[in-house]
Amino acid sequence: MTTTSLKLGFIGLGIMGAPMCAHLVEAGHKLFVHTHGKVPPQLAELGVNVCKSSREVAQKADIIITMVPDTPDVQQVLFGEEGVASGLSKGKTVVDMSSISPIETKVFAQKINALGCDYLDAPVSGGEVGAKAASLTIMVGGPQAAFDRVKPLFELMGKNITLVGGNGDGQTTKVANQIIVALNIAAVGEALVFASKAGADPAKVRQALMGGFAASRILEVHGERMIKRTFAPGFRIGLHQKDLSLALAGARALGVALPQTANAAQLMQACAANGMQDLDHSALVCALELMANHQVA
Repeated sequence: MTTTSLKLGFIGLGIMGAPMCAHLVEAGHKLFVHTHGKVPPQLAELGVNVCKSSREVAQKADIIITMVPDTPDVQQVLFGEEGVASGLSKGKTVVDMSSISPIETKVFAQKINALGCDYLDAPVSGGEVGAKAASLTIMVGGPQAAFDRVKPLFELMGKNITLVGGNGDGQTTKVANQIIVALNIAAVGEALVFASKAGADPAKVRQALMGGFAASRILEVHGERMIKRTFAPGFRIGLHQKDLSLALAGARALGVALPQTANAAQLMQACAANGMQDLDHSALVCALELMANHQVA
C-alpha cells in the first residue's frame, strides 16, 4: 500500500482497463470509475466508487485515466456530453492510456491544457497478460512535471516506463511498436507455414529457432499459439487493424512509405473478411494458411 492515498479516476474497464484499475485500488488509492456496461465483479468487490458519467469521475478525481478502444472513443469520453472536460477544474491531470491517433492526441492535449490541466498520452504494450501482471511497457508523451507526478501510478501498472517526449510522442511510439509486432507475427507465421508444409514438425522448428538469432518474444508466445491453435484474444485482430491504420495514415501525412506495414494490414484484413477480427492477432497466420492451403498444425 502506498503512503498517500490519491483520488483517481478510471474510465474504461475492459480487458486491459479492469486489471490496471485493480492494481491502483490494491495499492490503497480511492478509485472513481465509469465504463461502458457493467463494472467487473472483481472491481466491485474491491470497493471502487461507480460514477454515472465521465464528468462525475472528473469532478471527484484529481488524476483521471482513460483506457478505451479508439480515437473517437477518447474524443467522446473527454469532450462529449457529460465528458471529462466538463467536470475538470484547474490543476487536475488527464492521462490517456488508450492507443489512438498521435495527431488527434495533440489536439486533445491542447484542449485540456486550455482548461488549466495537464495531459499525458501513455499508451501501453503487453496485452492482457501484462495488464494482469502489472508488467506493461508504458510509453509517455507530455510535460516532465506531470510525468513525475503520475509515474508512481504507472509503476503500479507497468515495468518499462519511458517519457519519450511531448504530447503525441507516446502515441507515436505505440504506433511504432505495433508496426514491429505486426511484422514479427507475419514473419513467424510465414516461417511456420513454410516449415510445416515442407514436412517438418513446427513445434520442434520453433524450439530450435528459440535458441538462435531468430528468437523473439513473438516466436515464443505467438508461435506457440499458432501451433496450439489458441487464438482466444489477448489482443484482437480488429484492434491491431486499427493501429496499423493509424500507422498508414500517419505515414501518408508524413510522406513515408511503409510497404511491409501495408502488407501486414492486408493479412489482417483477410482474417477480418473471414470472420476472425475478434481472434488474437497471432491468428494472422490464418491468412497465410489460406493462401498456402495448409494449416501450421
